[in-house]
Amino acid sequence: MKRVGYITDKDGRRITLLEAMGDYGNIQKAYNKARKCKRHRKDVLIFTKDKEENLDKVREDIINLAYEPSKYHYFKVYEPKERQIMALPFYDRVVQHAINNVLEPIFDKRFISQSYACRKGKGMHAASDTLKEWLYEWNKYHPDQPLYAIKADIHHYFQSIDHAVLKTEIRKVIKDAGVLALLDRIIDHNGNMPDGVGIPVGNLTSQLFANIYLDALDQFIKHELGVEAYIRYMDDFVILSPDKEQLRNWLARIEQFLREELKLEFNPKTTMLAAKNGIDFVGYKHRATHRKVRKDSIKRIKRTIKKCESGKITKEQLQKSIQSWTGHAGHADSYNLRKKIETLAEAAIEKAA
Repeated sequence: MKRVGYITDKDGRRITLLEAMGDYGNIQKAYNKARKCKRHRKDVLIFTKDKEENLDKVREDIINLAYEPSKYHYFKVYEPKERQIMALPFYDRVVQHAINNVLEPIFDKRFISQSYACRKGKGMHAASDTLKEWLYEWNKYHPDQPLYAIKADIHHYFQSIDHAVLKTEIRKVIKDAGVLALLDRIIDHNGNMPDGVGIPVGNLTSQLFANIYLDALDQFIKHELGVEAYIRYMDDFVILSPDKEQLRNWLARIEQFLREELKLEFNPKTTMLAAKNGIDFVGYKHRATHRKVRKDSIKRIKRTIKKCESGKITKEQLQKSIQSWTGHAGHADSYNLRKKIETLAEAAIEKAA
C-alpha cells in the first residue's frame, strides 16, 4: 500500500498533510472540538478571549514545525481502575485535534473492522453488541457444540509502547517529512516515563497512536493466523473458536508476536475459557442469551454512593456518577439493578442534604 504524503482539499487541490493540518478551516474545526463541553473552563476562556490570534499561532506552529508540547498536568482517576492521567493545556489540545483531524481518516481506512476503540461509529457498546451477536448466533446454530474463547489484555499497555516501534508503524503509512517530525516530537514528549517508552493516557494523540500500534497485531491475527471471530477494544481482545487446541496454538503465536515485534506482554489474567461461563469484555459479562453488568462495576458505584453518604463527595458529583453508570448499565439486562441503584442514590442524597 502506498504511503501518504498528500491529500486533496475541498477545492480539489493537492496539498501536503502538513498544509492540511495548518488549514484555517481545520484549525477552526480543531478549536470547536477541543472546547466541546469545556467552554466555561478557565483555560478555554483565556484562549477564546484572543481566539483569532491564538488560532493563527496554532497554524504557524504547525506549518513552521515550531510546536513544542507543554508541560503535563498530572492527576489520578480511580474508576474503573487507578490510572495516572497526563493532561496538556487547551492550546495543545487544539494543536492535537488539528493533527488528528487529518491523520485519523488516513489510518482508519487501514484498520480492520473489528477494531472498536476511539473510532467513529465504533466504541465499547458497539464492540459489546458484536460479541453478544456472535455468541447468540453460535448458540442458535450450534446448540450442542461447545464454544471457547481467549480473553486477553496487554500488561500496562500505554506505559509499554516502544517509541521506535511506533514511529516505524507510522512511517509505513505517512511519508510527509514535516508531519513525521511533528509526531516524533509529540511521541518523545512522554513526561515522567522512561526515555523511549510509553505514551501518556490523556493525550489526545495517544488514542490514535494506540490504535496504530496494535493494528500490526490485528493484521497478524486476521491475515497471518486467519482468525475470523476476533474483536479488540484498545488493549483488550477476544477470540472465539470451538477448537481448544487451535486456540492454544493461536495464543502462543500471538504472545510471541507481541513480545518480539511489539515489545509487549500479556496481562497475567489472560486466559482461555468456555464461552458458556460468560465472557468479560468492555464492562459487561456476555453470554449467548443475555448480557450483565460486571460485579466490580456494581461494587464501584455502591462505593461512590457511600462516599456521598459520608460527605466525601457532593450530591452533584454523585448524580453525575449515577447518570454515567446508568447509561452504561442500560446497555445490559439490568432494569431491576438500575432501579435498586437509583433508589440507593436517592436515599444517600437525602441523607447528605
